[in-house]
Amino acid sequence: MIVCVCRRVSDREIARHVRAGMDFDDVQFELGVATQCGQCEGCAREVVAQCSALQPVACLHRETAAAQA
Repeated sequence: MIVCVCRRVSDREIARHVRAGMDFDDVQFELGVATQCGQCEGCAREVVAQCSALQPVACLHRETAAAQA
């Protein structure tokens, strides 16, 4: 889904950048999200938060699985 209409940025594009280690400020700088009209900022921050929240759980799961093996 398109999150930022002004810059044509999708939720998948934001998620890809977050998985690469970027936070909201980095994503905003790289993609220009929430830099024009600002209507997408809340949604963009939510996508960043959801993707950031998913990553530590996956890492923890991998570490736990490796420790049990």
